[in-house]
Amino acid sequence: MALIKSISGIRGTIGGAAGEGLTPIDIVKYAAAFGTWVLEKTQNNTIIIGRDARISGEMVSKLVEGTLRGLGIHVIDLGLSTTPTVEMAVPAKKAGGGIILTASHNPKQWNALKLLNDKGEFISDADGQQVLALGDSESFDFAPVTKLGSYTTDDTFLQQHINAILALPLVDKAAIKAKNFRVVVDAVNSTGGFAVPMLLEQLGVEIIEKLFCEPTGDFAHNPEPLPENLREIAKTMQKGSFDLGIVVDPDVDRLALVNEDGTMFGEEYTLVAVADYVLQQNGGGNTVSNLSSTRALRDVTEKHGGHYAAAAVGEVNVVTKMKETNAIIGGEGNGGIIYPELHYGRDSLVGIALFLSHLAKSNLTMTRLRASYPGYFISKNKIELTPEINTDAVLTQMEQRYAKQPVNTIDGVKIEFDKEWVHLRKSNTEPIIRIYAESDSNATADHLANKIIADIKEIISVKS
Repeated sequence: MALIKSISGIRGTIGGAAGEGLTPIDIVKYAAAFGTWVLEKTQNNTIIIGRDARISGEMVSKLVEGTLRGLGIHVIDLGLSTTPTVEMAVPAKKAGGGIILTASHNPKQWNALKLLNDKGEFISDADGQQVLALGDSESFDFAPVTKLGSYTTDDTFLQQHINAILALPLVDKAAIKAKNFRVVVDAVNSTGGFAVPMLLEQLGVEIIEKLFCEPTGDFAHNPEPLPENLREIAKTMQKGSFDLGIVVDPDVDRLALVNEDGTMFGEEYTLVAVADYVLQQNGGGNTVSNLSSTRALRDVTEKHGGHYAAAAVGEVNVVTKMKETNAIIGGEGNGGIIYPELHYGRDSLVGIALFLSHLAKSNLTMTRLRASYPGYFISKNKIELTPEINTDAVLTQMEQRYAKQPVNTIDGVKIEFDKEWVHLRKSNTEPIIRIYAESDSNATADHLANKIIADIKEIISVKS
């Protein structure tokens, strides 16, 4: 059992002892903390909630609803929804904040309270610390019986979300419809199962094969959209009857694509392809991704005459950097598309609409489109340290060891070697250093990662 408290919310496994899993006591405590923070911060007593389809969702939702109403807060419940839909609803409804009940790509035994400010964006580090402190101190003041909050539902907002996507100038519904795309959708039995087909139908896609699209929350496979978890859709695509496959995670903020032959387009390249289209249509512009994302985005951005900037890992950090640099597109290499013209949040639905517009106008197959981008490979590794080892000191020594190379220390240590790089980050929850390396081949990326791992082991052995 696990309970992880971070700036973006409270995540844990359902069941167990209070403080160890995400129990009803923990749900109530931190929902009360967030509601109290919203009231103090904004003097706005409306909060939007929505959830993915996981099995514990209804139970968690009722606890959150009751707790917020107990504080005198008016709750607008979108019910089964998507993370980006809730994000857009918060400012549209002029609410003081939002809570999305989803553990994103985590397995079905997990759930979480993901916290949004009044702009519909994930709360900042400073705000998150305030919420956690309120929860730990249990400094709540509940409303008297005559001033309890109200509760209303709104199942119309997904359509409003889709309407906003269809109205975007770069979404070319006519071009998409003319292509008669044949699409397979894997929504891992969550809310993407109705949200993605709903969008596709309104974009003019008529042939949609649905895999795991019943929102039962009983995930048919590991919900993280990685190649090893997508065997079923790959088999379907290999039959040769479809143009592309679309995979989303349970809360629909990560988008993975599958080529017409069943090979993976690559999660890292979802953002690269969409950014290429947006930059092309806008005549250039700035982009942002996190330090662990592929260099291909930088290459594509510079090809269009724009400027690329890297942010620390985490959606809130990417959004902050995008605002600083006036980026027109950004996101994360895990398939997260952030398109500010719609809103500042990872959104698979707008990613699908922009990608299909790009694919339609390119007159290429998925495999040929993917081959048009720089070919990079990321090797993902980790090294486990004993608890007594000072991981910060190890990272500092690595920075010093490679001082002659370009080094970025805004989030761990990222070392660049021409068009190759290595990113070292410590885990916030266990004594682990994560080591990501990118090169133009898997073998070279693995070799680079292993060289860095050997350096770390040498530093540790000298210290001991």
